[in-house]
Amino acid sequence: MSVREEFDEWAAEGRDRGMEDRHWHTAKHVLARMPVEAGDTVLDLGCGSGYAGRALRDTKEAGRVYGIDGSPEMAHNARGYTDDANVAFVVGDFEHLPFADDSVDHVFSMEAFYYASDPREALRELRRVLRSGGTFSCAVNYYEENVHSHEWQEFIEVEMTRWSAAEYREAFREAGFHVAQQDNVPDRETEIPPAEAFPTDDWDSREAMVERYREFGTLLTVGVVP
Repeated sequence: MSVREEFDEWAAEGRDRGMEDRHWHTAKHVLARMPVEAGDTVLDLGCGSGYAGRALRDTKEAGRVYGIDGSPEMAHNARGYTDDANVAFVVGDFEHLPFADDSVDHVFSMEAFYYASDPREALRELRRVLRSGGTFSCAVNYYEENVHSHEWQEFIEVEMTRWSAAEYREAFREAGFHVAQQDNVPDRETEIPPAEAFPTDDWDSREAMVERYREFGTLLTVGVVP
């Protein structure tokens, strides 16, 4: 199944809003760190419902915000969630961005980058469209160190790329980025039941759930264009 087919189904089922709810716990902290200034042009890569672009307009006065998604239905839904004329949504893939060279100030991506059919080419494309000094904040929960995420591929038909933290750094540098930051953003809001409530349908032990949300959380890699 293609990215388009998979996520068109998700959008039709209203799962775009569910993704937003699940990701917001850590995404909001990543967005707060981004050095976006008033008037900057921002690209949301794999925008889903478009929540990140709306947040950057509201909190940092980003100038023009573009959301790109491989799913026409996701982009269609996202357009319906805002009447802000400075927020636009386009359909496309990460390896062929419909933007001019040096035309974007900052890029954000949450739980989407690993769906790129060629992630290294996607990084080269991002390097192309970003201006000097621009940043790419790449946030993922599906990565090698997070052993609790490894089974996710079994539940989705789209091929996913599972890199380690070191592989993300290496790929960023190969594409021409300086790696300015890499760390784990913990999810401190997901409720973790007391030990006597385990095992649950999803977790064998409380320790495993704590590790997943409080220790591994979201892997954030920030690249800067020289």
